[in-house]
Order: sequence, then C-alpha cells, then structure tokens
Amino acid sequence: MLDGVHGIQHRYIQLSNTKSTPLVASRIDHAPGAPPVSGEPSEYSQRQAWAATPTATIDPRLSLAHPGYGLPQKLVANLLSLCIKSIYPWQKACLLGPGLLNGERNLVYSAPTGGGKSLVADLLMLKRVMEDRDAKAILVLPYVALVQEKVRWLRNVVSGISRRDLDQIDEDDKKGSFWAPRADKDTIRVVGFFGGSKIRAAWADFDVAVCTIEKANSLVNTAIEDCTISKLRAVVLDELHMIDDGHRGYLLELLTTKLLCLGQPIQIIGMSATLSNIELLKNWLEAHSYETHYRPIPIHEHLVYDGKIYAAETNASLLKTLTQLGSAPGSSAGQSPQPLRIIKPSAHKELQYPVRNAVVALADETVRAGHGVLIFSSSRIGCESDALLLSQVLPGPEETDPAIQEKRQDLLGNLRSLTTGLDPKLEKTIPFGVAFHPKAYDDGILKACVATCSLAAGINLPARRVILNNARMGRNLVGPAMLRQMRGRAGRKGKDEVGETYLCCGKQDLENVIDLMHADLPELALLEIIAIRLATSRESIDHYVTKTLLYQSAEPDSIHQTVNTSITRLQELELIKVDDFEDEIQATQLGKAIVASSLEPEDGIFIHTELKRALQAIVLDGEMHVLYQFTPVQDLSEVTVDWSAFLNEVQQLDDSSHRVMSFLGLSPGVINSMALGGTMSEATAEQRETVRRYHRFYLALQLRDLCNEVPVHRVAEKFNMHRGSVQRLAETCQGFAAGMVRFCETMGWGAMAAILDHFSDRLKAGARADLLALAKITFVKSRTARILWDNGFKTVASIANADPQELLPVLMQAQPNKVKLGATDEQKLCDKLLLKAKVMVDSANRLWQSELLEERWAFEEE
Repeated sequence: MLDGVHGIQHRYIQLSNTKSTPLVASRIDHAPGAPPVSGEPSEYSQRQAWAATPTATIDPRLSLAHPGYGLPQKLVANLLSLCIKSIYPWQKACLLGPGLLNGERNLVYSAPTGGGKSLVADLLMLKRVMEDRDAKAILVLPYVALVQEKVRWLRNVVSGISRRDLDQIDEDDKKGSFWAPRADKDTIRVVGFFGGSKIRAAWADFDVAVCTIEKANSLVNTAIEDCTISKLRAVVLDELHMIDDGHRGYLLELLTTKLLCLGQPIQIIGMSATLSNIELLKNWLEAHSYETHYRPIPIHEHLVYDGKIYAAETNASLLKTLTQLGSAPGSSAGQSPQPLRIIKPSAHKELQYPVRNAVVALADETVRAGHGVLIFSSSRIGCESDALLLSQVLPGPEETDPAIQEKRQDLLGNLRSLTTGLDPKLEKTIPFGVAFHPKAYDDGILKACVATCSLAAGINLPARRVILNNARMGRNLVGPAMLRQMRGRAGRKGKDEVGETYLCCGKQDLENVIDLMHADLPELALLEIIAIRLATSRESIDHYVTKTLLYQSAEPDSIHQTVNTSITRLQELELIKVDDFEDEIQATQLGKAIVASSLEPEDGIFIHTELKRALQAIVLDGEMHVLYQFTPVQDLSEVTVDWSAFLNEVQQLDDSSHRVMSFLGLSPGVINSMALGGTMSEATAEQRETVRRYHRFYLALQLRDLCNEVPVHRVAEKFNMHRGSVQRLAETCQGFAAGMVRFCETMGWGAMAAILDHFSDRLKAGARADLLALAKITFVKSRTARILWDNGFKTVASIANADPQELLPVLMQAQPNKVKLGATDEQKLCDKLLLKAKVMVDSANRLWQSELLEERWAFEEE
C-alpha cells in the first residue's frame, strides 16, 4: 500500500530470517506476441579480470605512445600497468579535436558510463600540469567516495614521474629559470579535498587537486582573493550533468562562470555520461564538443509498470512509453506499447503491491543466475524493507557455496566489532547475500546491494542489473542527474558482459516521471562573486552574467530583471552594500561570512542570529550550547520530532542544559504540550525560527549522545529516528562545524571560533575529551579507545611503547559478544587482531614522535 500523498511505497515489513513459511518470487514469463528475447546470459563472475580497454588496432594513433599525443614514456608505462593498453577510436577522435592537446580550446563531451570517458580528461589535465612546473589543475567530482577513488587512481597514474625527466622537454628549456632545481616540485602531487577538514588548502599543497564541488569552489575563491589563481591551468568538471541538480547545480555553474570571467588560459574540460543540452554547454564554455554513444558493454533499458516489462532503450523511447501508458484509452497518444515480459502476480500478502513484487522477482532472477544486482530504494526504511524481503526469497546459507558463506560470517564479525555495532537487520540479511556494503558486494560476497541513491551514487558499484524501486527517493522524485547516475551503474567493462536497467514505476508517479525527463537549468547566484570581489560594480556584474549558462538560454530582459531582483534581495538581507553614485558593490562582513562557510543566505542569516545570541552569554559549564551551534541547520523543516522522546530527554537534562534551553527561548512546557498532541504555529517568520530551534535542539541532543560514545543504533532507538538519519547527522555535522569556525573567523569573533574549533575534534572522534589523543591512532575508534583507557593505556606514548602481544587481550575484550569459536577460528581471530595491534603500535609511534618534536621546538623557542 502507499503511504500518504507522497506515494512512498514502503511500510516497514517485519520479517524473520527463518524459512518456515518461505516466500517465493513471482515467475517472469515471455509476453505473448513480443519479439524473442535473447538466450540465457553467458557465464559471469563479478571479479573476472578484463583489460580496461581493447588491444591496439592497425591504427597507430590508438596507442598512447604515439608521438602525436606528446606523453612521457613513464606515463604511458603506468597506464599500461593499469591495463590500459590502447584507447578506443572515439577517445582518439576526441583528443585530436582542434586545440585540445595544446590547451587552446575548452572541451565538453558526452560518453556513456563505462565507455572510458574519464581517460580523455585525465590525459588533457596531466598534459597541462606536466607542461609547466608551476601549473595547477583541479578535478571536480560530486561525491566524497568518487574523490577518494580518483585520488588513488591518479596517484598510480603519475607514480614515479619526475618533471625533470619528461621526454618532450628540450635541454635548452631545462637551463632556463623555469627548470631551476626545486626538489619539492619534481613529483606530481595529487591531493584530495573533501568533507569537514579544518586544513585550508593552498596552491603550495598540490599540483592536482581532486575536490568535491564545494571544496573546489572554496579553493578557487581563496585563490582569487590572494591572487594565486594565475597558476591554474586546467579544470575538469566530471559528472557535468550535475549542473541540472536542484541543490548543487547552481554551485557548479557558479564555479565555472568564475573561471570564465578570469580571462586567463584555463582549459575547462566538462564531461558526463549523458548531456541532453550539449550544444548549450558548448556555446557557454566556447568549447569544442564531442558526443559518442559507444559502450564496450551493451545496456538494455526497461520500464516496469503494472507487472509488465517494456523496452526503453533511450530517454526518448522511455518518454514515449510513459506517455502512451499514461494516456487514456483512445487518446491521441496512440496504442499501448507491447510488453516484452510479464511478471505474474504474487499470492503472498507482502508482495501484493506490483512495484515491490517486480523488484523482488527481477532481483531473485538475477541472483539465481549468478549475477550481481543493485537496487535503489526510495528511503533508508525502504532499503531495510527491501533487504529483509529479498532475504526471504534468495538462496539461504544451506544453498550457498561454503567458501562464500564463511566470508559472509567473517563480514558479520567485522561489522560487530565496529563502534556503531551491528544492525540487527543486517544480521538477518547478510547470510542471504543482501546488504549495502560496497566492498563485500564488489568481492562477490554479497549478490544483492540495496541502497538509497545518495548512498550509492558516489561509489563504483557495477551490476548486471540495476533496479530502481520507484522514481521517488525520499519524498521527492529523483532528479535527471541522479537518474542517469543510477542507470550508469549497469554493466561495467571488466565486471560483466551486458547490463540491464529496470525503472519500476507505480501508477501514481507515471506523469511525474514524464516531467522528470525535462529539467530546467538553475538560476543565477551573485553573492559569492561579489564577496570574492570578482564583480564590484554593475558593469562587472553585467560582464559576469554574460559568462553564465543562464545567459545562453534566456532573454536579455529576463536576465536583467533577475539580476536587479537578486541585488535588491541581497541588499534587503544586508549581505551587500550598493553605492549607486560610485557604482560600487561590495559584500558586508555577514555576506563574506556566509560565503566562507558555504551556507545558503537564509540559513546564514539564521546562523548569524543564533551565534549573536551565544556571544551575549554562552553557557560553558556544560557542552550542550556548543554542540547546539554545531548542529546543521539545513532541511530542519524535514526533521520528524518524536515529542514524547524529546520530552523524556528534556526531563533528564542537568541545570546547565536547561539554562541553554531558556537562553534559546525553548520551553519544556511547549514540548510537553506537543507530546500531548498540540501544534505550533508557523504563521510568522519569528514563529518559523522558533520551530527551527526546537528541531535543531532535538538533533543537538542526539549529537550530544554521539559525542559521548553512545552507539548510533541506541541513539536511533532512543529518539525514534531511523539509524541512517542519525548516522547522516554524525557525518554532516563535521563539515558544518568547520563552516561554523570559518563563519566566526570571518565575522571577527575569534574567541567563539576558538571554542568551536576545540569541540570540533570531539565531533570527528565521536568520543569524550579524554579519548581524543587515542582516537588519532589507526584502528582506534571511540569504543576501542575507551577499552584501552580502562585497561591502563591512557596515552599515545603508552601504546607506542607497548608490545603488540600486550594489546591482544585488550583487543579481544573489544570484540562484541558472540558464540564461542572453535579452536581454528579462535586462532584466526587472534592472528588478525595481532596484525591490527602491530599497526596500532606503529601508528602510535609516529604520533608520539610528532608530539616529541613539537615539544622540542616549543622548548627551543622559549
């Protein structure tokens, strides 16, 4: 059944992992009159070793060693060691486009996921870096996991390359000042920037920066302000389709527009698996464009509706199918399309809903054929429901290869040892090969990976089949960018020989999915370019506007009106000052602080009000007031508060925390009234801010528990929150905390910045203050740190000077309670923990040596 008007299809399904009354997945039959379907898929292994690209053909330019590409021999050798023996014909044609190899032209291109599109950008970017010892490059990716993966890849690509030894550098050039001996610049340094790190990146820290969109934007802002941006020679915008994203697309456009306004030779390389507006982007970037539909792995796309599977090989055919299905009988849309296969209805009550029945049937068919399947569910609760349901129909432990089953038990053991503990639901699903665990899935331990789009979009998870369980992710429809990202996971070279995607759609979302295929471009943002002084007058703003993507697609009068409206609004919010007589526009201190902390203007103003309150009287005899300042403010309206749980926590607060509530204007009486079924008015702006404070304090109480070593699952149970939501809070608050520190520094509130900076370490460690030093040691999380402390290992030095054998009993104690192991398994565990103990001792030694050096330097300075 559907939940409410939002069409979220999942209710939590209570299932056990016993097979006393087993569920059976529905049969999928060939549809009468449909064209014949190809035979059974060929033999498959998720870890089958394939070369990343095919062997060279008779065309010598398909070899990267060809002199026309001007690549050093060491770089070609590194790529060869990574199984890139040659390039595809489309890659050759793209690289040899006019002005690309020498950096004179920008490039925007589209190539399917798995077709080798990243290699083109990597080569162009590295050529720019290797041409000039001072050159810098930035590679922009949307997700942290992609940044981490790309950093590892690029470090392997440039390993052992010295700028002194590049083949194409003439001896005469080496004698000039450009090649003056600088030992620290010989290697190509690849550095990743993401998350809530307190370290401020400078050009001196890297040659190639791999960044999230937010970090890249911050890096460019800093370089513009301190005038070091002139060293930038290349910027790669991977996943350029993210420019359509409703939340982060504007930032990607803003970053690109700033680069276009600089008037210096920066080669911009934009790419994506699907760019429906490639001509528009080409004009915007003044770029050469290239488009290919080549994929080394064929992909078959399908739409599943009302138990029927339809072909949808392209966006156009999908749109046509949706339109025909959504039209009334006899309408102008034409006859209904012919299905390829039909999924039989299920007799089980858990599978009565056609979408859920289709997902289970398709996943079961995939796994029983020996393949991997990736399922995107609409929410975290939906993931749990789908995983539990699948565990009822997939082959059980008794039907699984004993070697695989042993690895699944090892995985369960590893998860139990984590600080957060093992989720009871995973205890049920992992023995049946179902969970969200990318590495275990990639290793073939799991066959079905169930995730939300936000969890899996940034991780390389190829699958034989990708199934979208409805077009909704959370309350909203997935955006076009995320839809393409998910579909792009099907069938990857070296992993499978074919790929299939299935969008399982309910009747209520049919029209919405049609709208999904047509996305508007983001609007214009001005505050940031004023804050970094890239535009300081109406004239310079007009010049900036001509470089925006909006300028390529809207009428001039409309753009002019948008600019005036934006400037007026920023003035009203007191984020900029406009001197019409001098034609000068500048950001206020608050405007600069909002930009520095990467906040939306409305959220920044709310934070400003909150921090000004705290400056008047911050409560420091407890931790609640500081933790409240670290609690993220984005999307607070979507926080579901269990007012009874809230009331229970408030009744147990100490005097310090009650003073914080009073200072924030929060009343236990209001919380009691809400717990009894009352409501809070949100008619005025002041009332809406009050509601935000209640929601924020509710999250701050959860953050307090997380910082005091309470496991995630217990916090979730206490506050009646989903475990994933609590985990996301723990992750989000680290980046938000770093933003709050920058906000205070920009506002000139040094003392407040220092207080927040001190507490941010506790957020990262998830531990009390006494464990912060221990938590810096490799493998030591809050739970292990507490057990070490309780056993007398209270300092880094004590662990650095310990024998690994001494730590073994402590690590055994840190293992969760479980059934008694046999002698062989017990020895395996001891060996594994001993290796971990050795790594911990080595890590502690490095930290201890650093501490000794710092003490020595401090002593010498005195």
